[in-house]
Amino acid sequence: MSTLLAVAGVSKRFRGLLAVDDVSLSVADGEIFAVIGPNGAGKTTLFNIIAGVYRPDGGRVVFAGQDITGLSPDAVCAAGVARTFQIVRPFPGLSVFENALIGGLSHGGAIAQAREAAGDTLRLLELWDRRNQKAGSLTLPDRKRLEVARALATGPRLLLLDEVMAGLRPTETDRMVAVLRMLNRERGVTLVLIEHVMRAVMALAGRIHVLHHGATIAEGTPEAVTRDPAVISSYLGTEALG
Repeated sequence: MSTLLAVAGVSKRFRGLLAVDDVSLSVADGEIFAVIGPNGAGKTTLFNIIAGVYRPDGGRVVFAGQDITGLSPDAVCAAGVARTFQIVRPFPGLSVFENALIGGLSHGGAIAQAREAAGDTLRLLELWDRRNQKAGSLTLPDRKRLEVARALATGPRLLLLDEVMAGLRPTETDRMVAVLRMLNRERGVTLVLIEHVMRAVMALAGRIHVLHHGATIAEGTPEAVTRDPAVISSYLGTEALG
């Protein structure tokens, strides 16, 4: 498989804090790739660099052969990269359909095409029957799925998922895992996920990249990473050895 996303030597400093320290990774087209690590490891900052929220102090981000380093978030989205946010914040006064429609309108296309994209993603995420409900009245699992639907309605090749399973019950996590697997296999969307729910990471990811204090400490298959002594001591704990 060809490389879809390449992050090369990226760093980001906030005054005295080095939040991301010379991180490099590559994601193949069609892959499911996970980024894990303790709170404060730099995971969301890395996503913000890829998505154009922050310009890195060093390094490059290349997507589909195009250098997108420092592009604005709307330009990165137009290139084919969408992302969700760790704290889900739908437009509460708008309907579920209108929230998804905003994603469909992100590229300035025809309204009919945007409506079709919004409807398609809501059906895919099993939210179509709630399309006229105010987004502010949704349960947490439904808000999480709406966050994914809104990002998916932009028509991305790469979807960055920031803790979309946080706060979900095991059955709700399994449901989200099934949806994400289907997006990857049937829709061909490449997924990069930040996630603390290791059950979901192990079920989805082919490779895992581990950050600690902003720097890479491991990368490899789920089996290899969860046996890595540095990962166990800094993040997983000794129970991972069982």
